[in-house]
Amino acid sequence: MGKIIKVAGPLVVAELPGGKNGDMVEVGELKLIGEIIELKGNQASIQVYEETSGLKVGDEITSTNTPLSVELGPGLLSAIYDGIQRPLDLIMKESGNFIKRGVKVSKLDRKKKWHFVPVAKAGENVIQGDILGTVQETSLVSHKIMAPKGIQGTVDKIEEGDFTIDHPIAIVSGNKVTMVQKRPIRQRNLLDKKEAVTSQLITGQRIIDTLFPIARGGTAAVPGPFGAGKTVIQHQLAKWSNADIIIFVGCGERGNEMTDVLLEFPKLKDPKTGKPLMERTVLIANTSNMPIAAREASVNTGATIAEYFRDMGYHVALMADSTSRWAEALREMSGRLEEMPGEEGYPAYLASRLAAFYERAGYGECHGKDQRKGSLTIIGSVSPPGGDLSEPVVQNTLRVVKVFWGLDYKLAHARHFPAINWIMSYSLYVENLSPFLINEVADDFVKLREETLALLSKEDALDEIVRLVGLEALSEQEQLVLLVSKSVREDFLYQSAFDPIDQYSTLKKQYYILKLIISIFHNGKKILAQGLPLEEIKKITFYEELGKVRFVPENEMEEYYKTAKSKIDEEVKSLLGAVSQNV
Repeated sequence: MGKIIKVAGPLVVAELPGGKNGDMVEVGELKLIGEIIELKGNQASIQVYEETSGLKVGDEITSTNTPLSVELGPGLLSAIYDGIQRPLDLIMKESGNFIKRGVKVSKLDRKKKWHFVPVAKAGENVIQGDILGTVQETSLVSHKIMAPKGIQGTVDKIEEGDFTIDHPIAIVSGNKVTMVQKRPIRQRNLLDKKEAVTSQLITGQRIIDTLFPIARGGTAAVPGPFGAGKTVIQHQLAKWSNADIIIFVGCGERGNEMTDVLLEFPKLKDPKTGKPLMERTVLIANTSNMPIAAREASVNTGATIAEYFRDMGYHVALMADSTSRWAEALREMSGRLEEMPGEEGYPAYLASRLAAFYERAGYGECHGKDQRKGSLTIIGSVSPPGGDLSEPVVQNTLRVVKVFWGLDYKLAHARHFPAINWIMSYSLYVENLSPFLINEVADDFVKLREETLALLSKEDALDEIVRLVGLEALSEQEQLVLLVSKSVREDFLYQSAFDPIDQYSTLKKQYYILKLIISIFHNGKKILAQGLPLEEIKKITFYEELGKVRFVPENEMEEYYKTAKSKIDEEVKSLLGAVSQNV
């Protein structure tokens, strides 16, 4: 028990003998939720996760002697939480449309019964992470009940049946095991054995999958100015990526944007099964008008839930939108603690906190004897003021992530989406993923990607010349580069999120579209080499149809490619044959 001696916004200072750093506390008459973040003797600095108006010097503070934790078990999927895992639907029932301070709700449903099917047997030895049984949580996901940390030994008893999450489903060496476990949000839950990434997180977005791919278990940053489409890209990845579980964290975003997510997601269908996408999704909503301390906690809450599903052997994708708002929360709390500020007022530990968050990603073997493998992919958007990519949050993020999708306001303003700038963006996973792409798509897929990037880079250099002295100053070979690069940009990189066919492309379809465009380039070089003008290339029948290729359905794409390629080859052969006859 302690007493408040100072209140400064979300920061409360109290005399709290015996308090431990990281412990949760209950503040004031309303028992507001807080966390000890600094200790000086008996004085504890506490960040409060709710509005502190009305608190006064002398109010009581009680320590719970436990760290800020999340509850993990059946009922997580389809839920919508705030930054400290309080279900928003239950809060609304308790307090109406506006969240009342001090409202207490259960993180998981204590009354609902789940059908538990044992996997382990009585008399069997189990260790941490072993699967004791399963619960069919949704039609898309089988929830695996694992032996929690610190529990190992012989299974004395295990039974099948319909139970609440608090009912003991097994007894292991005298310890009762239920379907729910707690984990501190700031403590990483490590893989048993981390491995190099080998498979791709397929998003269906052509510029990402082909030019700047991300691996399952990888990390990516999406920085860009206001209005460049960061949130739209995060939504597209959540909808279309081949992850088994999606954790979407709205961290400090505008309320109207988060409202769109909360209203839209329940209506979305999973493209693979046709079932509601929410059946494999957890949403964490912490809008910009919510307490900033909870904003700082929200990304760690999301990461801990994501690690839990990864430990079951699932491929999990965590979308954090945006880490800039999280960093701003760190800056505000650091200022109230009167810490020495670093660059642009951010705390000196900004880099280490960002690294600690992104390093929770990874792929490898999970704990347990069955050697199952899982992955956690983290994709964070960054909102630098004025689109300044040299600011601290962007720079410190780029030191730890391996994929950079740089958004360009000019592209967004020109209605080119996804507005990812292909000149500044990069992926460091290409070498790791090359065997996967060769096996899954085609032997020449990686080479085709490199040729496309080289074309786009050449176009960027030639654009400078055209702006200075005009198109006529370029040779026909250089004009061919501009012609084909324009097709790459408009017919391949541009993608409509609203067209039912174009909004998602498989790797095979991406390969066929790009192969056709690059074949125009190769044949164009042959035509120019024979002394024919550039205009002859534009007369190739298929060149005029390039803009329609992305609207070809997936199941027709291979046949369409063969027919189109054959037509191009015939027309070019006829054209070159006519030239040789004239000679």
